[in-house]
Amino acid sequence: MRALFYTGTQQSEIRETPDPVAVDGEAHVDVSYCGICGSDMHAWHGHDPRRVPPMILGHEAVGIARAGQYAGKRVAINPLMTCGSCRHCLSGDDHLCAERDLIGMFKAGAYAEQVVVAERNLYPLADEISDEDAALAEPLAVCVHAVEIARKTLRRPVSESRCVVLGGGAIGVLTAMVLADQGAKDLWIAEPNALRREVLEKACAVKAYDPAQGGPAEKSADLVIDCVGAPVTRKAASGLVMPGGTIVHVGLQEAGEGLDTRYFTLQEITFAGTYCYTRYDFAAALQLLTRGLVGNREWIEVRPLEQGAQSFVDIHEGNAPPKIILKMG
Repeated sequence: MRALFYTGTQQSEIRETPDPVAVDGEAHVDVSYCGICGSDMHAWHGHDPRRVPPMILGHEAVGIARAGQYAGKRVAINPLMTCGSCRHCLSGDDHLCAERDLIGMFKAGAYAEQVVVAERNLYPLADEISDEDAALAEPLAVCVHAVEIARKTLRRPVSESRCVVLGGGAIGVLTAMVLADQGAKDLWIAEPNALRREVLEKACAVKAYDPAQGGPAEKSADLVIDCVGAPVTRKAASGLVMPGGTIVHVGLQEAGEGLDTRYFTLQEITFAGTYCYTRYDFAAALQLLTRGLVGNREWIEVRPLEQGAQSFVDIHEGNAPPKIILKMG
């Protein structure tokens, strides 16, 4: 089969490779589409020691199951693999499983014509949802989970809160969509890339702004969701959040400084980390997509697998929309 291999720091190429082999409990999926995630970019930049080249990245995938209970059906892939038997898995917090793994991390991912994944991680698709939209289920599940954590900690409903999203990539725009779906009206996205800002306001009811040129007033946000996770965005979140407000940290770009913990303590700021999603969040994301959460698609570009290597370069150089999805066939 053909696959896009991450071959070294800022390097990738199409290669022919043997078809993957399934073991008991696993299913072959003929991949139709797979989105490029920020974590894939992080690996491509050589910043993720867990993803060792040469390897096939990619985990935001949809395709057709070859065998098993979903044979011949379109399925979305939940790429998060867990043990299924620990206290976290049994309580519904499977994303906290100590044995969690992700396809495209240690196990071959989905920038390929085929991928193998546990059959329990397959979700059949309703007729109303397109393959392209279904490829957004995984990143959308991240956003559903983050917004649910925010909702539980906010002192007022989302509909009455000023909400600021830091980062206008796919996670940022999908987070804004989930917030808007829950009634947010005073909704902002900080995005320094002019190309992305052009399409963000068309994607959903949000005010897109360049953080270097202004934006919401200091200490004015009930909720700040950091979809970047860098020192500069953590500092921005500390400056934007009002007394009694909430910061939800989604991005994983860089560890380190940026948080004003003295202010957090004196003004009772809630700071919550969030990672991945539960299986319930993934199912909820598919339901949102099925009922048409993603309307305007100008922020999404579908490219053939052959353009995968160049797509990583384009994202790196800031010459890409918020989301690129690779088509395998």
